[in-house]
Amino acid sequence: MSAIEDIELERHRAQMLHDMRALVEKYRAIFDWDVPGVNQTEADRLIVQAMHDALAKVASDLSGKASSS
Repeated sequence: MSAIEDIELERHRAQMLHDMRALVEKYRAIFDWDVPGVNQTEADRLIVQAMHDALAKVASDLSGKASSS
């Protein structure tokens, strides 16, 4: 990554973290609504794992596009 991309990323890093936390909270609320007596620790683990898997898929999709460009 060149210096300009590093600078731009740093400008947005805090917002990315905020957005990710908001996404976790969105799915925590859904679990609370849909699963009576939810084990919050287990739900949190599952949510974070699903987000990790989804982000890995996005990264894979993007790297596939980069190599086909």
